Amino acid sequence: METKQGHHQAQATYINRDLSWIEFNTRVMEEAQASDTPLLERIKFLGIVSRNLDEFMSVRVAGIRNQIKAGYNKKDFTGYTPAGLYKRLTKRVEKMVSHQYRTYRDLSRLLGKQGITLTHYDDLSVTQQKAADTYYHDVIYPVLTPMAVDQSRPFPLVHGLSVYLSVVLEHPNLKATEQEDGEAYYFAIVQIPSNLPRAVALPHRQNSKKQQYILIEDLICQHIQTLFGGYTPIAVNAFRLTRNADLDINEEDAEDLMEEIENQLRKRRRSAPVRLEIQKDFHPYALAQLLEEFDVSEAVYEIDGPLDLGFLLGFSDSVTGRDSLRYPPEIQRYAPEFPEGSDTDFFSVIRERDVLLYHPYESFDAISDFIEQAADDPDVMAIKMTLYRVSGKSSLIHSLARAAESGKQVTVVVELKARFDEERNIVWAKMLEKAGCHVVYGLVGLKTHAKVILVVRREGNTLRRYIHMGTGNYNASTARLYTDVGLLTVNPQIGEDASEVFNHITGYTESHDWQAVAVAPSTMMNKFISLIRREADHARNGKPARIIAKMNSLSNQQIIDELYVASQAGVKIDLIVRGVCCLRPGVPGLSENVRVRSIVDRYLEHSRIFAFDNGGEQEVWLASADWMTRNLTRRVELMCPLFDKNTKTAVLNILNLILADNVKARILLPSGNYELFKNGEPPLRSQFHAWNISSWKPYVPPAALGHPTPSPNL
Repeated sequence: METKQGHHQAQATYINRDLSWIEFNTRVMEEAQASDTPLLERIKFLGIVSRNLDEFMSVRVAGIRNQIKAGYNKKDFTGYTPAGLYKRLTKRVEKMVSHQYRTYRDLSRLLGKQGITLTHYDDLSVTQQKAADTYYHDVIYPVLTPMAVDQSRPFPLVHGLSVYLSVVLEHPNLKATEQEDGEAYYFAIVQIPSNLPRAVALPHRQNSKKQQYILIEDLICQHIQTLFGGYTPIAVNAFRLTRNADLDINEEDAEDLMEEIENQLRKRRRSAPVRLEIQKDFHPYALAQLLEEFDVSEAVYEIDGPLDLGFLLGFSDSVTGRDSLRYPPEIQRYAPEFPEGSDTDFFSVIRERDVLLYHPYESFDAISDFIEQAADDPDVMAIKMTLYRVSGKSSLIHSLARAAESGKQVTVVVELKARFDEERNIVWAKMLEKAGCHVVYGLVGLKTHAKVILVVRREGNTLRRYIHMGTGNYNASTARLYTDVGLLTVNPQIGEDASEVFNHITGYTESHDWQAVAVAPSTMMNKFISLIRREADHARNGKPARIIAKMNSLSNQQIIDELYVASQAGVKIDLIVRGVCCLRPGVPGLSENVRVRSIVDRYLEHSRIFAFDNGGEQEVWLASADWMTRNLTRRVELMCPLFDKNTKTAVLNILNLILADNVKARILLPSGNYELFKNGEPPLRSQFHAWNISSWKPYVPPAALGHPTPSPNL
């Protein structure tokens, strides 16, 4: 049995993953509160806070509740039992929600000063009320469905994360449910249509800079009588339910994985409630009805403001003509290695040199155009690709389909279990299969999270492999919002490894002796450990020893323990961790040589980059994986070395630029809290500086470069 001392020791050594996530979302909220962030961008950050919290509650908190219900009471490696952690998280989430709505009210006042207002029906002019009434009757009313709850009509299905109205009614001439206080009520609910704008724009005077909106639920409340003729509505309140969003997929026994996931998606709609949000001053009779139905009394959040602030993302975009309230527009640059235009020959450029792409500063169009050229090139024999998350209007899908229809061998590994993208990926998979592509859904028990493209091309009497390996999804939409790095190469060792990766996924292949890459779950964990231990050995022997690692999250205990050992050996360790970090830096005798920083800014820092000094012979790796247990043990992931001097230098410049950020960088303190990094130097904001590609990307004309020979120890 663990002692109390051991419990405190664990908490002093590690930071709990979920508590660290709370700190991350707090950093996002700080961007909504930051006066140097443009006002409409601050509104977006507040919407992101809400969306983040929705996912956290529906996945992480839902999982903790499941453990408590199952009677699981063991401590995790950070010293928390599920019950203890749930209690702590509940308090932290309540505090976060309070700050979230205080920020909303502050931003609403600032928007009002700019003539942008979310207003109430009673405050509208007569002309605006008439326009709002017309919009309700012509657009909203036809899609509304009032759903009564009584003995003959059971409680209807309430969809997770949808806003509903609860309606308490009276009818003087009909028998109703008798309450203890003698009042007689009827009860119904109305779902707010999610396919209509949440904030309805109102007409304004010509040439007026004022822009007024009304929330759709307020407009429905104003006209609620139209749905319940003959009854008297006495209370109309908004509520919102969060359900467990994790899928319970039995891959071992599933005869058809796609069919099993489709079944689970249907079950998700009725999964266990996790959180109930209710409007302030909610009618007690309506609340009793909801609590009886959902059994979630310990997780009720009373909200002083509109439910689901995620609508602010779309609302911010709907405001027109206010460029001064947004980030300045930036034009993505096409990778300078490729002369942009229809005459670009991607194959000849990549044969000459490795090409590094850094999104969003460089356009994702280069990847789309490369696949399009491969699809149309008669010398291309095969295209193989992994798809984890794809944008709604992906040109990649159409290029792959066209390649298959023209007779090329096209293999696509579609990850059907990508959380919240399951339905979209099923649609893409069916479309690709219909076009003649070989569609594979990955390995049983593992998510395929690797980002890799393999193009096999006939050139004379030989076949050459062209490879793209990256840190981010093949998604043109997120490539404008996320920072990611990708490598295009014809390196033969990487090419052979890429072929083996697809063979592992699509066929029966025993363990492989990888030449260049590391692959999870088979070799990546051990590779990372060996690289960290090598730095520790160099430090003990007086050689240069340093680690710079950039990722989204760090929560694997084994990796953290190895970093602690390396720190004690004298290795200088800089970790750039955007989100969760369970390592506790700066603890004397444990981690005094470790610094952890997080960048939360205009773009989501998504790239995974790992650099090791290696006694002066620097090694740099790109990866699809974070240092999380799920990435290293339960997913197919790839880590690829950079052999080319220019690409290696470019990535090191990226890391050094981020480490120099003293505007948006926040430093993790031993306490688990974060503070803005200030070093007395002139302000440097890494994301804004990165648009100057020449500052981090050395460019050498392709004709001046040959292809370097990989180091033999890799």
